[in-house]
Amino acid sequence: MNIESKIKDHCGVFGIYNFEEDSPAKRVYYGLFALQHRGQESAGIAATSGGDIKCHKDLGLVNQVFNEKALQKLKGKIAVGHVRYSTTGSTAIENAQPIVIDTKYGPIALAHNGNLINSTELRARLKESGMSFVGTTDSEIMASMIATSGSDDFENALVDTLKQCKGAFSLVVLTQDKLIAARDPNGIRPLSIGKLSNAYVVASETCALDIVGAQFVRDVANGEIVVIDKDGLRSKTWSRGEKEALCIFEYIYFARPDSVLSGRNVYEARYQMGKSLAKEHPVKADMVMPVPESGIPAAIGFAVESGIPFGEGLIKNRYVGRTFIQPSQEIRDLGVKIKLNPIRDAVRGKKVIVIDDSIVRGTTSRQLVKLIRDAGAREVHLRISSPPVISPCYYGIDTPTKAELVAANLSVEGIRKYLGVESLGYLSMDSLVKAVALPHNNICMACFNGQYPVKIPERMESLKLLFQDDPAFQDTGQKEALF
Repeated sequence: MNIESKIKDHCGVFGIYNFEEDSPAKRVYYGLFALQHRGQESAGIAATSGGDIKCHKDLGLVNQVFNEKALQKLKGKIAVGHVRYSTTGSTAIENAQPIVIDTKYGPIALAHNGNLINSTELRARLKESGMSFVGTTDSEIMASMIATSGSDDFENALVDTLKQCKGAFSLVVLTQDKLIAARDPNGIRPLSIGKLSNAYVVASETCALDIVGAQFVRDVANGEIVVIDKDGLRSKTWSRGEKEALCIFEYIYFARPDSVLSGRNVYEARYQMGKSLAKEHPVKADMVMPVPESGIPAAIGFAVESGIPFGEGLIKNRYVGRTFIQPSQEIRDLGVKIKLNPIRDAVRGKKVIVIDDSIVRGTTSRQLVKLIRDAGAREVHLRISSPPVISPCYYGIDTPTKAELVAANLSVEGIRKYLGVESLGYLSMDSLVKAVALPHNNICMACFNGQYPVKIPERMESLKLLFQDDPAFQDTGQKEALF
């Protein structure tokens, strides 16, 4: 079993412009700390004082990549940072960000959150023109496009580049005298602006603004470029007419619960998801327990609405991040136990309602159910604070192919049997939209309904049903009814 089978977001970005000479790298360091949940494979910071750009990046968590000595070398007025989880490009130092490249406009550093759906086409075009690549990321493609632009002005070169990119991108760019933030025409990935007494800050989430003491100003709008320089902050719209389509999974799972996205607190949205879930799928039980961490607010909401006591039944090992040590087969077989351990006295003999944010392949959920049953639970009722995931994401989220998504291949009853639970209930899309409190047309819900805000290139046909030969189904005598 893959112990990393939860959906992963691509990365987090952070940038700061100081109006006084300073060493901003430490603030970027703490900002990246707050965004660590968005990427745990690599981290990097680039800074400049108006001349060369200094950059330090490596594989690992933020506190593994940086120490006091490394941060002291990153002096200047402007700095950008990045934490990465790979959805395109392998886990390698060559793919760590920010990407630093020399251009005719001077050196630049670029950090990017999202995924381009036309990256293959863009890379091929650049290679034909003689451009070579060090890594395999979309971010390097964007930096190379800026470097090879025919525009005489850097900002025009950036706009020209963004107009050729299709998909999701929230990015920060550092030049010798500017900090620039930009969002794709649909605003699929989040990006916020904050203000300190002597600096502006941009970050993937508002929780990163909070940690450095910045006051939230506003979100970067979809199709907007924000330029910060010695004269302050100015803005231009580079793409008009596209509807906003913020990724719904930011509210369900990716964003920290203390962040605010498009004016809506993530914790409150998840709490309301749980309350609606209790109304839609009531069940008699002794205890409501979350799958930590993202399931906690929804579980509290479910408990409040249902009147069933909330309790901790699972303890998460919060010190398990991405690992570069290849696990043995014995360790792989431990599966979910590496991250979660049941509190036996809390669940023994009880009918428990387990609240989780989503089911992707179903393998992790199945192991989790077994873990809870082995701890002595009498009944396990699973409630999911999102609808069934039936379509893959192409916008910077690590989702499997459709053939691997359990809800694309099994009915809810089929999933229930596969997981081995007494009952299974998903949150409806209407209740999810109400919990987020944003207009339905301003949210990307493609993973639930297959309606992509940016047209996706034709993909391979779906493979055979993922679980049709799974031994778990062989003894039911009702295999056909599962589909």
